[in-house]
Amino acid sequence: MLSRLLTVFRIPELRNKILLTFVLLAVYRLGFFITLPFVDQARVAEVMRNAQEGAGDSISGLLKSVSVFAATDLQSGSIFGLGIMPYITASIVFQLLATVYPPLEALQKEGESGRRRINEYTRYATVVVCMVQSFVLVWSMRGQEFGGSGVLLPGYSGLHWLILGTLIMTSGTVFLMWIGEQVDAYGIGNGISLLIMAGILARMPSIVGKWIEGIVTKGTEIGSEFGIERLLTMGVVFVTVIAVVVFITQGQRRIPIQSARHVRGRRVSGGNRQWLPLRVNQSGVMPIIFASSLLMIPFFLFAQFGRALGNSGVGDAFQWLGALFSPGQGFVYSLAYIILIYFFCYFWTAITFNPKDMAENLKDNGSFIPGYRPGARTAVHLEQVMLRITYVGAAFLSVIAVIPTVIANTITNDFVTASFFGGTGLLIIVSVTLDLVQKIDSHLVMRNYPGLLDSEN
Repeated sequence: MLSRLLTVFRIPELRNKILLTFVLLAVYRLGFFITLPFVDQARVAEVMRNAQEGAGDSISGLLKSVSVFAATDLQSGSIFGLGIMPYITASIVFQLLATVYPPLEALQKEGESGRRRINEYTRYATVVVCMVQSFVLVWSMRGQEFGGSGVLLPGYSGLHWLILGTLIMTSGTVFLMWIGEQVDAYGIGNGISLLIMAGILARMPSIVGKWIEGIVTKGTEIGSEFGIERLLTMGVVFVTVIAVVVFITQGQRRIPIQSARHVRGRRVSGGNRQWLPLRVNQSGVMPIIFASSLLMIPFFLFAQFGRALGNSGVGDAFQWLGALFSPGQGFVYSLAYIILIYFFCYFWTAITFNPKDMAENLKDNGSFIPGYRPGARTAVHLEQVMLRITYVGAAFLSVIAVIPTVIANTITNDFVTASFFGGTGLLIIVSVTLDLVQKIDSHLVMRNYPGLLDSEN
């Protein structure tokens, strides 16, 4: 394996692509240390410390947990504070619109030129979404007399400062979008996915440092907060979850396909037996992102109503409802999470997998599934198979999504730490890593080198 890794850097073109990707990712991470000039960093550190300790505002805790899987930094007032979340939002909206809006559907079928037009529209929509989100975020940073977190310096709560902060954060997100496109064009791997993975991995050193400090100061006696039995359990869970994620992510349901045999004189062509691979996890991480984003709405609304109504009976009821939907807390949140994951798994598969088009393509290419007539009967069979494997994929995503809640309630009280043992963060890291290795493999195979994933001879 070491010799194969060295081979990667012996190929000039591949080496330059990898180095450029690392440089652009380093620029991305450096931008998080550049904050808005009118943000009080001492107050930001206090808010973030309270969120980590679980003693601060519930909304601050929510922002902290969202930042784990969204690769953003919503609390520090960084110029890259929104990350590429607005671009992801705009991309998802256009993907959904392309299935129901005929002009966009026609553009999608035009091939490369149509995709370029859709990407252009996505960029414009990203700017609009980013301006709205950044204005709301900067507005929430104002003083506590305005209902904000109070991280802005005194005298900088005016409208012109809010507009300036909005423009700066919008420019930061647009710059990140440009970095992602440069990685796609001149680097290696998917640029946006790599940015998300880099944002998730950047939080690991602080978590590891927290556990090392706890082990040094409190010891590893059995029954303590950092006991040896907890460390071993978390290590076993981490390795097991990664193995299962790799297995399911790479899992396929292969449907046998027979091509028609053609006889021209004495020459016989076709008649080959091939396979049509259908991914078990067809929807990827989208159902978890949709489900977790949707569950933030009741939590946020109940928390705000409870705070506004104070200590009255109705206010206490809203506070109780908000606690039920608090991320990583309780049976109600986990049950709603699983139900939404199943719904969005089938929903996303329905809009991205078209069995009728696939059946027609097989028919046009002279291929068929043994035992099923080409056309409508083949489409029905493909749909039935996809419904069954989607159920398995949804069950897998549900288990992965609930694991952080289980760990947070049984092993550690830190939901941010537990989120690295499952959920969207770990799924994104594994999926992006596999995709990156496969793209490096394709470069190696084109130059007659053995791939990184090839078995040893």
